[in-house]
Amino acid sequence: MKRIAIFTGSLSGADPGFSDLAVGVGRELAGRGIGVVYGGGRAGLMGAVADGAREAGGEVIGVIPRSMVDREWAHGDITELHVCETMHERKSIMAEKSDAFLALPGGLGTLEEIFEVWTWRQLGFHRKPVGFLNANSFWSPLINALDTIVASGFLSAVALEDIVVEQELPAALEALSRRIIDA
Repeated sequence: MKRIAIFTGSLSGADPGFSDLAVGVGRELAGRGIGVVYGGGRAGLMGAVADGAREAGGEVIGVIPRSMVDREWAHGDITELHVCETMHERKSIMAEKSDAFLALPGGLGTLEEIFEVWTWRQLGFHRKPVGFLNANSFWSPLINALDTIVASGFLSAVALEDIVVEQELPAALEALSRRIIDA
C-alpha cells in the first residue's frame, strides 16, 4: 500500500486520547512508508494525523475546497495541497490518490466520506479496501447499527463483511493490504 486516505474529525473530540491516536496513526504510517491522503485541514484530528506523519518524515497530501482555504482552515506544512471547488471533487481526488480508505474517530463528515467510498466499492466504481479503526471501540455502536440493518434486510452480510474493522492500526493495515492484493 503506497497511500491511504484517512477520514477523521476536523475537531479533536472530548477525549485527549483521540488526538494522541491521530498523531500516532500519522507517525506509524510514515514509519511504514505509507503516504497520507486527507482533507487538508490543520485543526482537529485531521491536523493531528498530518502533523504526526510530517514529524516522522512522511508524505502528506491534502485535498481541500477553496471555500475552506478562504476560511484559513488549510494546513500550511504538508507535502502537497490540492485546492478544489467542491466536496464532491475533494472526495474524487482523494479516492484517485489513495490505495485504501480508513476512518478514525470523527463526526458527520467522517461518516459521509467513509460511507461514500464504501458505497462506491459496493457499486464497483473502485476495488480499494475500506476500513474503520475501532480504537477504544469508538465505532462499535455504528457496527452494531449496521448489524441491525443487515438483519432488517437493507444491507447484505457480504457488504458488511467487506469492510475492515480493527481495534489496532497494525491489524487494520494488514487487513487492508490483504484486500488490495485480493482486489
